[in-house]
Amino acid sequence: MSLLVITGPTASGKTARAVDVARATGGEIISADSRQIYRGMDLGTGKDIEEYGDTPYHLIDICPAGYKYNLFEFLRDEQVVQADIERRGHLPILCGGTGLYVESVLKGLTLPPVPENRELRMSLEGKSLEELTRMLSEMKTLHNVTDVDSVKRAVRAIEIATYYREHPEAATQATPHPLTDALTIGVAIDRENRRNRITSRLQARLQAGMTDEVERLLQSGISPDDLIYYGLEYKFITLYVTGQISRQEMESGLETAIHQFAKRQMTWFRGMERRGFAIHWLPFDMPREEFTQQVLALLAEKLNIHT
Repeated sequence: MSLLVITGPTASGKTARAVDVARATGGEIISADSRQIYRGMDLGTGKDIEEYGDTPYHLIDICPAGYKYNLFEFLRDEQVVQADIERRGHLPILCGGTGLYVESVLKGLTLPPVPENRELRMSLEGKSLEELTRMLSEMKTLHNVTDVDSVKRAVRAIEIATYYREHPEAATQATPHPLTDALTIGVAIDRENRRNRITSRLQARLQAGMTDEVERLLQSGISPDDLIYYGLEYKFITLYVTGQISRQEMESGLETAIHQFAKRQMTWFRGMERRGFAIHWLPFDMPREEFTQQVLALLAEKLNIHT
């Protein structure tokens, strides 16, 4: 067994499940969350570091806030960490809800670095997000909506697509080699419970000082646009603390956005299953010991198939 994946939508409790399995197997957790890599972005990304206890974890707090970490960097870093965990004889457990990261790892995808194209960027200056989205859709099929959720990301996506078109030999390096010995567990939670947990968790994080966290990040010199780039909590709270929306608009808009985000996550996971990735779904409210035993049984079954 080279990799265990524990994934699911936001507020499903997947981190606690991954920690339980790690303790039972002597495993180590690799985060597959696109925002928990940033230092100082704690409450807004739901790091819940205290949940890990003495369980080793990786790819959390590895970049300064304001940095634009990308899929290429994640795959590069994940492969290094996973190989090190395996070399030390431990089980790597990839845990997170960023579907693009999870699926790319399971695909065995490796991306060559794409350099900045300043000339292209200058030619795209002033174009609207709608115009950039149209340009990108003419270059490739838009599987990943995060490519076009901001002007900056759309420009970068066009830059990458242009590079691969001009350097077809680089595209061959991105040929996937799907992992055959990975097991993927999904933490299943029904819509009503998911919505209730999202609502209560949001209120708890606001009370714990999530607004203060955003204000500290802004005071540290990070621009409002850079925080808004990260979306969800950082977008709405930044708009609030900079006086662009009211507190009530921030809270209601943010809660709606998180519900929509969870729905998109589930759409991604269902898409993964259609694309041939088997996800073994286990209930979010299954007793902890029983959940861990089920995962161990599935691991043993998977190991027998590949030995």
